[in-house]
Amino acid sequence: MVSLNEQSLVAALQNPASRERAFNQMVEAYQEMLYYHIRRMVIDHADADDVLQNTFLKAWRFLDRFRGDSALKTWLYRIATNESLSFLNKQKKHHFQDVTEIQDDLRHSQGPGRAADGAEIQKRLQSAIEQLPARQRAVFSMRYFEEMKYDEISEILKVSVGALKASYHHAVKKIESRLREEAS
Repeated sequence: MVSLNEQSLVAALQNPASRERAFNQMVEAYQEMLYYHIRRMVIDHADADDVLQNTFLKAWRFLDRFRGDSALKTWLYRIATNESLSFLNKQKKHHFQDVTEIQDDLRHSQGPGRAADGAEIQKRLQSAIEQLPARQRAVFSMRYFEEMKYDEISEILKVSVGALKASYHHAVKKIESRLREEAS
């Protein structure tokens, strides 16, 4: 359900006289949430900033196409997710990071007889997440980190709930497997 605040913001976005001010309010309201969503997918801070900027540029460019069929948040998440996936696909074509390089870094950082601390565990988890296919990474991020419901994710990604549940399940299994490999 769309809140009254969101309804007034959407109305202001659709009015040419108030569009710019309303857009600035929208950016202020959603930029942090979208930044962290993007950052979990693209990992690097500078890349996340670039993708976030592209997200808002695309939102501004296609503001006239927003019909209000979905919540503003859902529409923005869809744009941010698509921009992130596009970025990751372009990055994959240009830069391939060797998985064994990441594993070696993790092994050397641990050292013999040293217990893993929270930062190292987080690094391992992040490394495992980075190895997921882009779509699974998006689903995992929205479900695990952002605690979105499958219905919300379905609306954002335009994928059935069943497919999302399967994608999330596969992502979790791949992450678990990767973490077990690194621990042994």
